Amino acid sequence: MTDETEQIRMAQAGDQSAFGHLVTAYQTPVYNLAYRMLGNAAEAEEAAQEAFLRAYTSLRSYDPQRPLRSWLLSITSHYCIDRLRRRRLTWLSLDDEESVEPERLASDCPDPETVVAQKEREERIQQLLATLSPTDRATVTLRYWYDCSYEEIAETLHLTVSAVKSRLHRARCALAETVEGEMNYAL
Repeated sequence: MTDETEQIRMAQAGDQSAFGHLVTAYQTPVYNLAYRMLGNAAEAEEAAQEAFLRAYTSLRSYDPQRPLRSWLLSITSHYCIDRLRRRRLTWLSLDDEESVEPERLASDCPDPETVVAQKEREERIQQLLATLSPTDRATVTLRYWYDCSYEEIAETLHLTVSAVKSRLHRARCALAETVEGEMNYAL
Protein backbone atom coordinates (compact mmCIF):
# COMPACT_ATOMS: atom_id res chain seq x y z
CA MET A 1 0.00 0.00 0.00
CA THR A 2 1.45 3.36 -1.02
CA ASP A 3 1.70 6.35 1.26
CA GLU A 4 -0.92 8.18 -0.85
CA THR A 5 -3.29 5.24 -0.65
CA GLU A 6 -2.90 5.21 3.12
CA GLN A 7 -3.48 8.99 3.30
CA ILE A 8 -6.67 8.58 1.23
CA ARG A 9 -7.89 5.74 3.42
CA MET A 10 -7.21 7.77 6.58
CA ALA A 11 -8.89 10.87 5.09
CA GLN A 12 -11.95 8.80 4.15
CA ALA A 13 -12.08 7.68 7.79
CA GLY A 14 -12.25 11.34 8.85
CA ASP A 15 -8.59 12.17 9.49
CA GLN A 16 -8.36 15.86 8.52
CA SER A 17 -4.58 15.84 8.85
CA ALA A 18 -4.34 13.09 6.23
CA PHE A 19 -6.52 15.13 3.89
CA GLY A 20 -4.25 18.11 4.57
CA HIS A 21 -1.30 16.08 3.29
CA LEU A 22 -3.24 15.31 0.10
CA VAL A 23 -4.05 19.00 -0.33
CA THR A 24 -0.38 19.86 0.08
CA ALA A 25 0.60 17.26 -2.50
CA TYR A 26 -1.92 18.46 -5.12
CA GLN A 27 -2.41 22.16 -4.43
CA THR A 28 -0.04 23.31 -7.18
CA PRO A 29 -1.57 21.31 -10.06
CA VAL A 30 -5.11 22.16 -8.92
CA TYR A 31 -4.29 25.88 -8.65
CA ASN A 32 -2.44 25.91 -11.98
CA LEU A 33 -5.36 24.29 -13.79
CA ALA A 34 -7.78 26.79 -12.26
CA TYR A 35 -5.49 29.69 -13.18
CA ARG A 36 -5.11 28.53 -16.79
CA MET A 37 -8.85 28.15 -17.11
CA LEU A 38 -9.95 31.30 -15.27
CA GLY A 39 -7.04 33.62 -16.06
CA ASN A 40 -7.11 35.30 -12.67
CA ALA A 41 -5.03 34.41 -9.62
CA ALA A 42 -7.63 35.40 -7.02
CA GLU A 43 -10.35 33.41 -8.79
CA ALA A 44 -7.96 30.49 -9.21
CA GLU A 45 -7.24 30.45 -5.46
CA GLU A 46 -10.95 30.48 -4.72
CA ALA A 47 -11.59 27.74 -7.30
CA ALA A 48 -8.80 25.58 -5.86
CA GLN A 49 -10.22 25.97 -2.35
CA GLU A 50 -13.70 25.09 -3.60
CA ALA A 51 -12.35 22.08 -5.50
CA PHE A 52 -10.66 20.74 -2.36
CA LEU A 53 -13.77 21.42 -0.30
CA ARG A 54 -15.85 19.47 -2.82
CA ALA A 55 -13.27 16.69 -2.84
CA TYR A 56 -13.35 16.51 0.95
CA THR A 57 -17.14 16.30 1.08
CA SER A 58 -17.16 13.65 -1.68
CA LEU A 59 -14.15 11.68 -0.46
CA ARG A 60 -16.23 8.70 0.62
CA SER A 61 -17.39 8.26 -3.00
CA TYR A 62 -13.83 8.41 -4.41
CA ASP A 63 -13.00 5.31 -6.46
CA PRO A 64 -9.50 4.11 -5.44
CA GLN A 65 -9.09 2.49 -8.88
CA ARG A 66 -8.97 5.99 -10.35
CA PRO A 67 -5.85 8.16 -9.89
CA LEU A 68 -6.43 10.82 -7.24
CA ARG A 69 -4.79 13.42 -9.49
CA SER A 70 -7.36 12.80 -12.26
CA TRP A 71 -10.23 12.91 -9.78
CA LEU A 72 -9.07 16.23 -8.28
CA LEU A 73 -8.41 17.79 -11.70
CA SER A 74 -11.86 16.65 -12.82
CA ILE A 75 -13.50 18.38 -9.86
CA THR A 76 -11.44 21.51 -10.53
CA SER A 77 -12.12 21.65 -14.26
CA HIS A 78 -15.87 21.16 -13.80
CA TYR A 79 -16.00 23.90 -11.17
CA CYS A 80 -14.05 26.26 -13.46
CA ILE A 81 -16.28 25.46 -16.43
CA ASP A 82 -19.31 26.33 -14.30
CA ARG A 83 -17.70 29.62 -13.25
CA LEU A 84 -16.88 30.49 -16.85
CA ARG A 85 -20.45 29.77 -17.91
CA ARG A 86 -21.79 31.99 -15.13
CA ARG A 87 -19.29 34.66 -16.10
CA ARG A 88 -20.50 34.53 -19.69
CA LEU A 89 -24.12 34.76 -18.57
CA THR A 90 -23.42 37.92 -16.60
CA TRP A 91 -21.51 39.38 -19.57
CA LEU A 92 -18.27 39.87 -17.73
CA SER A 93 -15.23 40.11 -19.94
CA LEU A 94 -11.84 38.67 -19.04
CA ASP A 95 -10.42 42.07 -20.01
CA ASP A 96 -12.46 43.76 -17.28
CA GLU A 97 -11.05 41.61 -14.54
CA GLU A 98 -8.14 42.60 -12.45
CA SER A 99 -4.95 41.07 -13.78
CA VAL A 100 -3.04 39.38 -10.99
CA GLU A 101 0.14 37.48 -11.61
CA PRO A 102 0.20 33.90 -10.30
CA GLU A 103 2.61 33.05 -7.53
CA ARG A 104 6.05 32.12 -8.73
CA LEU A 105 8.51 29.73 -7.24
CA ALA A 106 11.47 31.38 -5.62
CA SER A 107 14.41 31.54 -7.98
CA ASP A 108 17.42 33.62 -8.79
CA CYS A 109 16.34 37.15 -9.62
CA PRO A 110 15.93 37.29 -13.40
CA ASP A 111 16.70 40.48 -15.24
CA PRO A 112 13.76 42.89 -15.75
CA GLU A 113 13.58 42.26 -19.51
CA THR A 114 13.13 38.54 -18.92
CA VAL A 115 10.42 39.17 -16.32
CA VAL A 116 8.54 41.54 -18.65
CA ALA A 117 8.83 39.18 -21.62
CA GLN A 118 7.60 36.24 -19.52
CA LYS A 119 4.67 38.27 -18.19
CA GLU A 120 3.74 39.33 -21.73
CA ARG A 121 3.88 35.69 -22.91
CA GLU A 122 1.69 34.56 -20.00
CA GLU A 123 -0.84 37.33 -20.68
CA ARG A 124 -0.92 36.46 -24.37
CA ILE A 125 -1.49 32.78 -23.61
CA GLN A 126 -4.35 33.72 -21.28
CA GLN A 127 -5.86 35.95 -23.99
CA LEU A 128 -5.67 33.13 -26.52
CA LEU A 129 -7.15 30.60 -24.08
CA ALA A 130 -9.97 33.04 -23.31
CA THR A 131 -11.12 32.80 -26.94
CA LEU A 132 -11.91 29.09 -26.48
CA SER A 133 -15.05 27.58 -24.98
CA PRO A 134 -14.64 26.47 -21.34
CA THR A 135 -14.49 22.77 -22.25
CA ASP A 136 -11.99 23.37 -25.07
CA ARG A 137 -9.91 25.50 -22.70
CA ALA A 138 -9.89 22.67 -20.14
CA THR A 139 -8.97 20.16 -22.84
CA VAL A 140 -6.02 22.26 -24.08
CA THR A 141 -4.84 22.97 -20.54
CA LEU A 142 -4.92 19.33 -19.48
CA ARG A 143 -3.13 18.21 -22.65
CA TYR A 144 -0.41 20.83 -22.94
CA TRP A 145 0.19 21.94 -19.34
CA TYR A 146 -0.40 18.66 -17.58
CA ASP A 147 0.61 16.34 -20.42
CA CYS A 148 -2.48 14.21 -19.80
CA SER A 149 -3.24 11.44 -22.26
CA TYR A 150 -6.42 11.52 -24.32
CA GLU A 151 -7.84 8.85 -22.05
CA GLU A 152 -7.07 10.86 -18.90
CA ILE A 153 -8.65 13.98 -20.40
CA ALA A 154 -11.71 12.00 -21.46
CA GLU A 155 -12.08 10.60 -17.95
CA THR A 156 -11.50 13.97 -16.30
CA LEU A 157 -13.99 15.88 -18.47
CA HIS A 158 -16.47 13.02 -18.93
CA LEU A 159 -15.97 12.95 -22.71
CA THR A 160 -15.12 10.22 -25.18
CA VAL A 161 -11.56 9.93 -26.48
CA SER A 162 -12.76 10.87 -29.97
CA ALA A 163 -14.48 13.97 -28.54
CA VAL A 164 -11.21 14.95 -26.83
CA LYS A 165 -9.29 14.57 -30.09
CA SER A 166 -11.93 16.57 -31.94
CA ARG A 167 -11.94 19.34 -29.33
CA LEU A 168 -8.14 19.56 -29.36
CA HIS A 169 -8.08 19.74 -33.16
CA ARG A 170 -10.78 22.41 -33.21
CA ALA A 171 -9.04 24.41 -30.47
CA ARG A 172 -5.65 24.25 -32.22
CA CYS A 173 -7.24 25.41 -35.48
CA ALA A 174 -9.05 28.27 -33.73
CA LEU A 175 -5.88 29.38 -31.94
CA ALA A 176 -3.86 29.17 -35.17
CA GLU A 177 -6.49 31.24 -37.00
CA THR A 178 -6.39 33.88 -34.29
CA VAL A 179 -2.60 34.11 -34.33
CA GLU A 180 -2.47 34.08 -38.13
CA GLY A 181 -5.10 36.82 -38.33
CA GLU A 182 -3.10 38.96 -35.94
CA MET A 183 0.08 38.43 -37.93
CA ASN A 184 -1.66 39.40 -41.19
CA TYR A 185 -3.14 42.46 -39.49
CA ALA A 186 0.30 43.50 -38.19
CA LEU A 187 1.79 43.33 -41.68
